[in-house]
Amino acid sequence: MDRFPLFLCCLFFLVAACSDAPVSERSGEELPAGRLFIIGGGKRPPAMIRYLVRLAGVDSSGYIAILPLASEEPDSAAWYAIHQFLPHGVDPQRIRTFSVQHETPSPAWRDSLRDARLIYLTGGDQNRFMEQARAADLIDLLQEAYRRGATVAGTSAGAAVMSRKMITGNEHKHPEYTGDFRTIEAENLEVAEGLGLLPGALVDQHFVYRMRMNRLITAALDHPDETCIGIDESTAILVQGDAIEVVGDGQVVVLTNPGKSRRIQDGLLGGIGLNLSVFLPGDRFTLDGRTLPVEQDGRRDQ
Repeated sequence: MDRFPLFLCCLFFLVAACSDAPVSERSGEELPAGRLFIIGGGKRPPAMIRYLVRLAGVDSSGYIAILPLASEEPDSAAWYAIHQFLPHGVDPQRIRTFSVQHETPSPAWRDSLRDARLIYLTGGDQNRFMEQARAADLIDLLQEAYRRGATVAGTSAGAAVMSRKMITGNEHKHPEYTGDFRTIEAENLEVAEGLGLLPGALVDQHFVYRMRMNRLITAALDHPDETCIGIDESTAILVQGDAIEVVGDGQVVVLTNPGKSRRIQDGLLGGIGLNLSVFLPGDRFTLDGRTLPVEQDGRRDQ
């Protein structure tokens, strides 16, 4: 009789060990089965797109869903997005554009987007993207597709929307947009709700090229629980489970505020003990900024 409970115990551990679902080391929660490919904007090197195509497996099967919701000219944005994939073995018949400008998403439309192997978010305005995604009730759908195994890629504004807290590009104290972020001030950085595919992080794009360090420092001081990630142009981060890898030609800057330091004096923000890392192509790290061994498996031919 004593052997039966022992058998059940062994069976339980055997099932747990054989489970295919990855588990986060930090939270113990089940990780999404999909991947994020977050591009900092600018030109996408052919090697980067070739790697994305192979990563998602759309060179051999499945299809790509283009979501140009961030663009003022969605048809043009979709055209350029489609044509970056064609030189890399993707049949144009397996690329579909999903726009909500001209139609209300039907159940079949939604099922088709949910089943895409690669979902690609174009650039434009991240606030426009989120407004349209909310109106079309797409946020839960994109989260579900990612959990089920889709690769979700986005560039520029399509990168900014990936995190739960999204940098909008606007400033409360300096509402006239200039493209610069010249100060490190309290109550200035505007942050809104993003897609929530990358919780625990804030993503900034065009980072080194447009000198956005002031904005990332402000984000780290205002939101100390978030890992602040600045991705340069022609560069991406690949998020798989708990691991993040730098892909492309440029750098990724990661800023954390482990002591939650934040001081205000005459409207200026200050803080002590922030951690800064600058990662290069091929480097790997975790969301809390720890470095990981570089994989030497020849997956990329950049």
